[in-house]
Amino acid sequence: MKVLIADEVDSLATSKLRAAGFEVTEDFDITPDELKVAIKDYDVLVVRSRTKVTKTIIEAGIKLKLIGRVGVGLDNIDAKAAEEAKIKVVNTPQMSTVAVAELVMAMMLCLVRSVHLANESIKKGLWEKKRFIGSELNGKVLGVVGFGRIGRAVAERAKAFNMSILVYDVVVDEATLKRLNAERAATVEEVVMRSDIVTIHVPLMPETTHMFDSKLISSFKRGACLINASRGEVVDTKALTDALKSGKLAGAALDVLEHEPPVEPQELDLVRMPNVIVTPHIGAQTREAQVVGAIAIAENIINAFRTL
Repeated sequence: MKVLIADEVDSLATSKLRAAGFEVTEDFDITPDELKVAIKDYDVLVVRSRTKVTKTIIEAGIKLKLIGRVGVGLDNIDAKAAEEAKIKVVNTPQMSTVAVAELVMAMMLCLVRSVHLANESIKKGLWEKKRFIGSELNGKVLGVVGFGRIGRAVAERAKAFNMSILVYDVVVDEATLKRLNAERAATVEEVVMRSDIVTIHVPLMPETTHMFDSKLISSFKRGACLINASRGEVVDTKALTDALKSGKLAGAALDVLEHEPPVEPQELDLVRMPNVIVTPHIGAQTREAQVVGAIAIAENIINAFRTL
């Protein structure tokens, strides 16, 4: 079986696959046009978030039996086209849980203590101690929208900071709620109205696209903060920018944007705001997460071919 790894994945994946008898090709810079031509020769395609596995790519994969996504979301894969072509799709949802949760906590602390701005001030040769009066996480309400693996991991860490946890999801793990002494909200509107900080951990689907629109953002407690480490399209960029400019929201921390990298004037305006912390989709970018993802995708592929 021939495997094409189209995005950079830790070499452990290649080693494990080759040891299991797969023929593996790595081409981390392959373009969409090149992939469309090359895919006809492969049984397996492995991607991360850079490569978009469109219907056109899937149709060109005449030998393709499996698509592996190293990561959580599948929004860069046309899952419907894959299903119609009887191509199995696997991912590695476990790889980024700790990495993303820790990034969210880092962002949370930076927002309430203006660490990024204080750092910038010092580097300019200033000493503005009185300017940086922050607030504490202790006693604040954290709203968690999406209570899957990552949402739960964030809540567990926030609990150690003595935060109150308010959760919204369609399905909620009641045992974890009880263990964290967390409260389940009836609606997402309730979460944003009552929380000092809201962190988003939902998958990108039609029903979550622009879930945080102008109407929902207008329901936030004045002076609250928003963190998004899920998908950029979940938040309406213009609505968020307007809320930050008006002071409705005190700050935002974003690991994801609607366009990556940002190209639209509205997005460029947003990322340049001093009360916005932005990182280039680095949620899963830890050495540990990369190793977990590489091992998991190789094992998923090996196990899948035992049943195909």
